[in-house]
Amino acid sequence: MASASIMLANATKRSMFQALRSSSRLSSAVPSPSFGSARFVTTYYTPAHEYCKVDGNVATVGITDFAQAALGDIVFVDLPEPDDEFEAKESFGSVESVKAASDVYAPVSGKVLEVNETLTDEPALVNTSAEDEAWFIKLEISDESELSGLMGADAYKEHCEKEAH
Repeated sequence: MASASIMLANATKRSMFQALRSSSRLSSAVPSPSFGSARFVTTYYTPAHEYCKVDGNVATVGITDFAQAALGDIVFVDLPEPDDEFEAKESFGSVESVKAASDVYAPVSGKVLEVNETLTDEPALVNTSAEDEAWFIKLEISDESELSGLMGADAYKEHCEKEAH
């Protein structure tokens, strides 16, 4: 199975450009903390197009809107089991689309607290709500220092622009 970054690099430039233009979330105030019930939530990104929304010591992880647009119609999502543990950059699952199959990697090390079971029956939800309802897993972060190696919204947007050209 090809890695997400290799698969995305081989995606057509047109679909990447369209995905970048449609990814309005990146222009929002992320990773600036947002307030919700007096809690900070900060979003980080990987070069392989995973995101993690961090709330306390829990990271909600999935693939970005940019990634889902480049992949095309998602037809299958393979997810781990609760209590599985992963190191940062280790594959924890995969997504299959009509174009390709790609591994999905943990942005940070941790233990799986929860899995989005909805994606088993509705993998296409990734195409309509990649960075909201279609999260893949929730991880209990074991090493918060790994967050410093991830990108904020501006750096991720620049990364996507470079890939699109």
